[in-house]
Amino acid sequence: MKLAFCIFKYFPFGGIQRDLRKLASACVLRGHEVRIYTIRWNGPKLEDLEVRIASVKAITNHTLYERFADWVRDDLQRDPVDLVIGMNKMPGLDVYYAGDSCFEEKAQNQRGVLYRLMPRYRSFRNAENAVFTAGAGTQILTISDTYTPHFRHFYGTEPQRFHRLPPGIERDRAAAPDAEDRSRRRAEVRSRLGLTDDQLLLLFIGSGFIKKGLDRVLLALKACPEELSSHILLYVVGKDNAEPFRRMALRLGISSRVQFFADGRDDVPDLLAAGDAAVLPAYDENAGMVILEAMVAGLPVLATANCGYAHYISEAGAGIVTPVPFQQATFEADLHALLTSDKRGAWREAGIRLSQQQEIYSLTDVAIALIERFATAKAGKRDEAPGPCA
Repeated sequence: MKLAFCIFKYFPFGGIQRDLRKLASACVLRGHEVRIYTIRWNGPKLEDLEVRIASVKAITNHTLYERFADWVRDDLQRDPVDLVIGMNKMPGLDVYYAGDSCFEEKAQNQRGVLYRLMPRYRSFRNAENAVFTAGAGTQILTISDTYTPHFRHFYGTEPQRFHRLPPGIERDRAAAPDAEDRSRRRAEVRSRLGLTDDQLLLLFIGSGFIKKGLDRVLLALKACPEELSSHILLYVVGKDNAEPFRRMALRLGISSRVQFFADGRDDVPDLLAAGDAAVLPAYDENAGMVILEAMVAGLPVLATANCGYAHYISEAGAGIVTPVPFQQATFEADLHALLTSDKRGAWREAGIRLSQQQEIYSLTDVAIALIERFATAKAGKRDEAPGPCA
């Protein structure tokens, strides 16, 4: 089959971008011809697939995305494919990979009336409507159930169009089954990173520092008692602008306890092996892959309940879930407990046990099976359509 994937911007460390890379590469391995449409590609090209860079420009992002959708539509008319899969919301999709939250829900409940009068609002709302409105026909691959009720509420989306995917973490995140091997690797990586035995390495991993709640982590680190915070080193890893948070850490007097890796790192499995805990107090998080990655690496995890994968923490007994509505004081108490509780050993072992469940690695296989099914069904409808003289 000929398959086209659409993504606004590609860079190696984004969650949706990583999912695109896995899906596209797996489709190639299954013998499909894969094309990727994008506005900007930062990173190495993927093997055996074609990347088409849209020749569009605009001053504002929403206009840029509108022009991208038009450019893709025109290119597909000249050079059709069997199925079009979108990693972002835009018109013209056969399948949408729902990695983002519901824009309309945020616009209605977190923004004022004036915001909803702006061209930006109308543009993003129209793009979301093109995917989710009743009768649109776009099939929707969801990575959690967090926002499905919102889409159905605002757009009347038919329930049969939603297809829930299991998680799809990479197997190299999982800790070694043997405790001695885990201990040996931990010591090697910590030595390479220059960490001392008494330091607690706290990990905040993910692109999108504002959305994922980095400010909440810095405030909580400031609130820790001196006898604890003096031992904490926070690694901030992801592709984003770190400068506002560097300044915030400086104002709070904790800059010596925070290291930023704002261009991302390609040794995340090593960081997980060396870490002592992971944190994700997101304002808005459809899934939160790092939650599972940290758990299977043996790290106690603290996340807010609005993260799509937070329920795995509670179900496995592998850390703490901060309730929503969010309260900073509650989160600060939870972070203190995460780093000092006598349950830390039990949380660690619970996460490692979760790594034995094959379901948490299977997103790609399930997604591709659905994509192939949708493409076959679409081809069947074309074959059944009456000809011009019918």
